[in-house]
Amino acid sequence: MVYHSSFVDVEGITKACGCPLLPLKSHIKGPAPVSDQDRTDIVDEAITFFRANVFFRNFDIKSSADKLLIYLTFYINVALKRLEGCRTLAEGTKAIINLGLENVPVPGESGFPFPRLFALPQSKKEAELFRNYLKQIREETSGRLLSVAYRPNGTPNKWWLAFAKRKFMNIIVP
Repeated sequence: MVYHSSFVDVEGITKACGCPLLPLKSHIKGPAPVSDQDRTDIVDEAITFFRANVFFRNFDIKSSADKLLIYLTFYINVALKRLEGCRTLAEGTKAIINLGLENVPVPGESGFPFPRLFALPQSKKEAELFRNYLKQIREETSGRLLSVAYRPNGTPNKWWLAFAKRKFMNIIVP
């Protein structure tokens, strides 16, 4: 049984490309609304559910927040693949920063991993809003992922990095 997002009926949330721009506990500048620090956000859910959800080839979508959960699960898989060869937290941080500097494609552009999952942007403004949100949420996820992929002493956590070998939804990670 796949784990779904708890953000089922979120009212008053802006959407872009059929995806809700959910609040984040983030200090990173971007279009996401700010969430309370003591509340669980979509990044917490993605990291918590990753090790269970990565085993599934199919993911039935129960809410639009599940689309974001799918995207983040794939992104965590990509990030772990980049961290796989990094033996220290410093090397891992450098790899994650380089991943964050890469272009973030949106639906309709080449390189977007789920072309039919999200709606195509209706305008250039919507495309830029979604791109900026994805960039912000990827940066936030990367920072939090480093804290679980590496132990406090800076050595890799094999119980996390072993999941770099998994293919989520049978998609090959670049």
